[in-house]
Amino acid sequence: MPMLRRKNYGGGNHKWLASTHGTNNAPTGTLNVAGFTAGTHYPDGYIPSGTPVNAADLTAIVPYVAPAAGQPALNLGFLLDDVEVEGGEAMPAAVLRHGSIVAEEVPGNFTAPAFAPGFTFE
Repeated sequence: MPMLRRKNYGGGNHKWLASTHGTNNAPTGTLNVAGFTAGTHYPDGYIPSGTPVNAADLTAIVPYVAPAAGQPALNLGFLLDDVEVEGGEAMPAAVLRHGSIVAEEVPGNFTAPAFAPGFTFE
């Protein structure tokens, strides 16, 4: 007999959002979980809301890598909600593609780029 378990969907810490602008237009894509590292990106079993991602291809969203100095941060996005990771499978996720961000509240070691089309940083 299967064991029952409780799951929470959506939500997360949204302190990284400076406003709700863009949250209603966040497209859903698919995380390429193989591109994320368990101990770094999801040590607690989920990738947290606000994680910066490269959303150039919404069918295979991968972690964001900062561009070379002086280059614009093209294809930058942020996970809108926490995304549970189970067994390394591809997972659906909403990605904020434009808005106002509180850089110091973004999870991980994020430094706001000098220019990221669609985003302003506080």
